[in-house]
This record gives sequence, C-alpha cells and structure tokens, in this order.
Amino acid sequence: MKFSSDRTINYQEKIIALWTVFLLGTLFHTQLALMPLFHGLSVAESHTHEFVDLSFVMWFMLVIFTLPMIAIVATAFEYSKRYRIFHFGLTIFYTVSNFLHFLLDILVKVPNYQLFLMVFLLVIGILLNIVSFQWMRHRVSRTHLA
Repeated sequence: MKFSSDRTINYQEKIIALWTVFLLGTLFHTQLALMPLFHGLSVAESHTHEFVDLSFVMWFMLVIFTLPMIAIVATAFEYSKRYRIFHFGLTIFYTVSNFLHFLLDILVKVPNYQLFLMVFLLVIGILLNIVSFQWMRHRVSRTHLA
C-alpha cells in the first residue's frame, strides 16, 4: 500500500485496532475454556488452587485484562516519545507472556482449538510489536503536535 506525502501513517489507529482484537481474542480464550460447562461437561481442573491463593490469581487476571484497555485509551490520547517507548515494552511483555502461555497450553494438552487461538493471538501480538516499534521510531513533526 502506498501513502501519499500529505497522508500520515496513523500508527495509533492501527495499534488500537490490534489491541482490541488481541483483547477480544484473550477474552475468547478464557470463554472457550468454560464452554464445556454450558453443555453439562466437566472442565479440566487444575490443582494449582491448593498452592496459589485464588484472590491473587483473580487480581493477576484483572491486571492482565486491564492493561490492554488502558493501552487502548492511552494510545488514543498520548503520543509522547516516553509513552511510545513504554508502550513498545508493554507489547513485548505480552508477546513473551503469550508465548509462554502457549507452551504451557501444549504441556497441559489443551484442546487444539485453544492452541489455534493462542497461535492467532501470538501473530496479532507480533504484528502489534511491529507497528508499535514503527510508532516508537516515528519522528513527530511540530505541525503534527498542533
């Protein structure tokens, strides 16, 4: 795709779209794990609750789901170099954590549709890394700030 000289690449719109798809995919990943309940089937139970405080897990999940929402809002309004660097680091964190999550899903033998969704989320995450990196490296002109 070719851009004319008077049209700027809107990294923020791309990033917001990618974060939205990523967040929806993450929510769907969680929902898919619970779908057997709606059909009267059992859900694989982890014994980690014996070793981990459930309130910690819930707070951790809240943070993991909330950070992309905050990133969506912040990206819509903020374009400082400092934020763009922080944002790129955040996307790297999510890509690494999703890769580790994918490996754990393989180890515990989750269903193939969950693995497919995790691969999709990894691809979206890598695309988010690329666009975020481009945005971080983009020089903002004074007229763009006005």
